[in-house]
Amino acid sequence: MERKRVDKRKFSEGKSHSPAKKEPDQIRLNRFISNSGVCSRRDADDIIKRGLITVNSKVVTDMGTKVFTTDDVRYRNKKLSFEKKVYILLNKPKEYVTTVEDPHAEKTVLDLIGDACPERIYPVGRLDKSTTGVLLLTNDGDLAGRLSHPKYNRKKIYHVFLDKSVSKNDLFKLTEGIDIEGEVVAADAISYTDPEDKTQIGIELHSGQNRVVRRLFEALGYKVKKLDRVYYAGLTKKNLPRGKWRFLSEKEVSMLKRGSF
Repeated sequence: MERKRVDKRKFSEGKSHSPAKKEPDQIRLNRFISNSGVCSRRDADDIIKRGLITVNSKVVTDMGTKVFTTDDVRYRNKKLSFEKKVYILLNKPKEYVTTVEDPHAEKTVLDLIGDACPERIYPVGRLDKSTTGVLLLTNDGDLAGRLSHPKYNRKKIYHVFLDKSVSKNDLFKLTEGIDIEGEVVAADAISYTDPEDKTQIGIELHSGQNRVVRRLFEALGYKVKKLDRVYYAGLTKKNLPRGKWRFLSEKEVSMLKRGSF
């Protein structure tokens, strides 16, 4: 007997067909935490291990745990949500602390963002209270981890204002490398920003050490009077006044994710 060929299109296009209900996505717990804006995946593994995460009211310490996006996941009993990604560029002014919460800080960078978005965002890396310039804020923990980790060597450029003229010999020393707590840190590029004013320097670095620019110049006997980050991982403060912010464009987000800068 000849079998009749079944036209599968009838099942997908027929009016009487009711498609199966889609199951919620299941993902690793550290990715859920990262997406919620708490921290990077790497840091998420640590807070899972410390027993600070509950899933559906049960403490979970296995870093390989998988959860559904609809599960009740909590950090320190605060419910987390699998949020959409938000990317904000800020031209940080002085006197603002680069942190999410600091009981001792009068002003944090999040005060400048206000209610720009309902998602919880946080700064990628840190700028000193007195340092100004380019700062990225996001709830994309994976991207934040890649941009912050030293092994990825993200380029940063600073405009440095010093208390006295910098000699050419000291510029050379900075390109050769200065020992900062056992690590030799060298400028990738350095020059005078104004040929007539040798107290102003432009310096390009990849180092992620804390307060590295100030410490480099202090090691040579200079005091940094003003420090402005003008470039970070392909982002600049062009057309962005001090204290103002904007959402990144899709092109900029794509650039950051690809690392093409």
